[in-house]
Amino acid sequence: MFQVSPLPSGDAFTLDGPEGHHAAAVRRLRAGEPVDVTDGVGGGLECIVVAVRRDEIDCAVRGRVRVPPPRPRLVVVQALAKGDRGERAVEMLTEVGVDEIVPWSSARSVVRWEGERGARARQRWARTAAEAAKQSHRLHWPCVTELVGTAELARRVASVSFAVALHEQAKEPLVGLARRWRAEAGAAVDAGGVGPAGGLDADPAGEILLVVGPEGGLDDGEVDALRQAGAAVARLGPTVLRTSTAGVVAAAVVQAELGRWDGPGDDG
Repeated sequence: MFQVSPLPSGDAFTLDGPEGHHAAAVRRLRAGEPVDVTDGVGGGLECIVVAVRRDEIDCAVRGRVRVPPPRPRLVVVQALAKGDRGERAVEMLTEVGVDEIVPWSSARSVVRWEGERGARARQRWARTAAEAAKQSHRLHWPCVTELVGTAELARRVASVSFAVALHEQAKEPLVGLARRWRAEAGAAVDAGGVGPAGGLDADPAGEILLVVGPEGGLDDGEVDALRQAGAAVARLGPTVLRTSTAGVVAAAVVQAELGRWDGPGDDG
């Protein structure tokens, strides 16, 4: 899959620039082969290659799709991690369908994003998300936000429909939590209320937020701040996962329980 924004409006176009170079010189596409193009915000073109030059290809449009963003919106707050674990997390979170990835400077994060080094690190996360979105044929690409601290994170938690902070010592399991919460929110709406924090049934554009700590986990102050802001605190299971995989597993559980994986895929 390749990205062009905005999408061409005609029945034929030339894919050039970095995307055209990748298609012609790296992927070595040939005339007659299918190629998919997206704008990253829900639009897609199903095309056929009609001509190939050194750094560009000519495409004929065979079909157009436009899919709405998945609901509820899923946000994962990923604590900074050493080595390439942060980028591995971003890659897999993108592949499983997360809508927004928020880098977080947690108290126990060994890595610090400061100055130009921090800007370059965030750019690497954004590039990783873009490449993973292409690989997984997503029409809606996730955004990677600016770095947040714990105070800003707590304010974000207070603003969303449902938030969970993952903690290996929590008593409540994540499995079943989102399903029970949605049922309670729906019951509150049916009774004439608005449900917890507005409720997904009351607010179709609601957000679900998952908080993933660093290698050392969340400290007590962070757990207290997030709980006071309205987050549930839950564990994934009997084993302790790496920070690079915990968010991916949690996102999969929540999406399955809330039905995001029941409908048509992001590829239309």
